[in-house]
Amino acid sequence: MTAHSSPVAAPPPEGPVSGMDGFFHRYSDVNGIRLHHVVGGEGPPVVLLHGWPYTWAVWRRLMPLLAAAGFTVVAPDLRGTGDSGKPDSGYAKSDVAEDIWQIVKNLDPAGTSDTGVNLVGMDIGAMVAHAYATAHPREVRRLVLSESVLPGFGLEELMNPATGGYWHFGFHMQVDIAELLTAGKEADYLAPAWAIGSPAGGLTDADRAEFLRHYAAPGGMRGGFQHYATLLEDGRAIRAAGTTKLPMPVLVLNAVLGLPQAPLLEGVRRIADDVQADLVPDSGHAYAADNPAWTAQRLAAFFATPAA
Repeated sequence: MTAHSSPVAAPPPEGPVSGMDGFFHRYSDVNGIRLHHVVGGEGPPVVLLHGWPYTWAVWRRLMPLLAAAGFTVVAPDLRGTGDSGKPDSGYAKSDVAEDIWQIVKNLDPAGTSDTGVNLVGMDIGAMVAHAYATAHPREVRRLVLSESVLPGFGLEELMNPATGGYWHFGFHMQVDIAELLTAGKEADYLAPAWAIGSPAGGLTDADRAEFLRHYAAPGGMRGGFQHYATLLEDGRAIRAAGTTKLPMPVLVLNAVLGLPQAPLLEGVRRIADDVQADLVPDSGHAYAADNPAWTAQRLAAFFATPAA
């Protein structure tokens, strides 16, 4: 692919989402920034947190299925991504988790105050979901952590390329250099991640064009890299928070063709006692796009489990 320069488009106005009946663009002004989220459905709340290099739209095919199953579905753009604000700071996972908590409080979807939210995170979003559950354990009914490794509980080891870890963590953490070297080359840099992340073809050309429009816009790549810059700090903070186990049931979800499950599962078993694990068939890292029907059924079954 050749270098790409994305036109700058205004964020969508509050109102219906094109092609998604019953879903609406919404905005919340929290923690000094404006955060975009898409909301639809009725019933107990499910909050979906995306990772890199995606936006809320990675959940697009899953959301109507969860709404049809009887849930209010909320999919935010994390700060620095999509149509949310792109501040220079506030990317510690505890800060991003506070953003999401404020969105939930502003929306007050059905049942939130009484039963808590069902929280789902993938990739960077899983790290945010973990921080949310740690900060507000009594306000998370069920927690799903997927396609990630947790800071403080295995991520640091997976960030070391000398022992077979992933090289891109260190590169992304050098925000200024990473932004400089990918400027004008966003399509070349991101296309392999999208291809590897969706081996079943769930991500369409239109999806990739939408993601690229955001990441190639001014501040788009930098906003994504900022989430990596804090990872060592995130690990230290989460370890310093203590060893109290999470009280809610946790589902560790990985794709058959995605990241290895063992590092995430081992970390989660250190922070929670009620842990389930499953693999999304016929899917990659972007499993909600590759296999939304199976994912919706598995999540609905997990959320339906009666409280202990």
